[in-house]
Amino acid sequence: MTSAPGCDSDDAASDDSRSSGSEEHGAARQAAKPGRHQAKQPVPVWKETALLLGIAIVLALIIKTFFVQAFYIPSGSMRDTLRIDDRILVQKMSYWFGDVERGEIVVFDDPAKWLVQEAGRVADNPATRVLATIGLYPSGGHLVKRVIGVGGDRVSCADGTVEVNGAALEEDDYVTLPRQACTGSWSVEVPAEHLWVLGDNRGDSADSRVHIGDPGGGFIPVDDVVGKVFVVVWPIGHWDLVGSPGTFDNPALDEAAGPVPAGVPLGLALMAAPPLYRRWKDRSRAR
Repeated sequence: MTSAPGCDSDDAASDDSRSSGSEEHGAARQAAKPGRHQAKQPVPVWKETALLLGIAIVLALIIKTFFVQAFYIPSGSMRDTLRIDDRILVQKMSYWFGDVERGEIVVFDDPAKWLVQEAGRVADNPATRVLATIGLYPSGGHLVKRVIGVGGDRVSCADGTVEVNGAALEEDDYVTLPRQACTGSWSVEVPAEHLWVLGDNRGDSADSRVHIGDPGGGFIPVDDVVGKVFVVVWPIGHWDLVGSPGTFDNPALDEAAGPVPAGVPLGLALMAAPPLYRRWKDRSRAR
């Protein structure tokens, strides 16, 4: 009977020990993993700024490469449609699945080295070079002209009027310096996948006419086209949408155009098919 109190005391001590150990273990586990109620550390301002800047640069590169690019006009060869130092935007989506069309104003690369005195302003310091690379500074080193003829067209000058496939263009709306659309007498046939381009300021434009005698004959490869000018954005007073004049909607331009030879004519292929089939059939029987 005297041992009962001792047993009760040992059991109580054991229970207290287990309870204390359990609490310590729970506390250790709680400390080992982040608590739900602990406040998250704020992102440093410099990290957030760097992240936002990186995202902006990537987006600018994507937009410039695939969608829209800014350029400026360094010369008066496109007056009065585009004037010196105008800032223009060029969109590239139109030519993903479509062709360059007559009447459009396009910006194109200059592998033939047409640019001499009209090269204009270039990015001449590290800051502007970086901005030009990502599309936030208007680029130079390109040419801008109006497409007059596409592959298969015959473009000519007769009595001061430009003709495409024998149909005269009415250019008074945009050819204002001078009003005469062309001088002399010339005629060219545009090869497939090439363009014939003229500046709207016909008296001061080193365009396809000037380079007829050069290698390439003054024709522009379609692959050199960067995109189509669709708006003047600066200065504000010059803001305007840029489109194709109505004279290029004349159905006579397409009706008079001949097909561009490419490979074997379809009619010849159809005529040759029956004899070839009979010959193949006879050889099969002989075997």
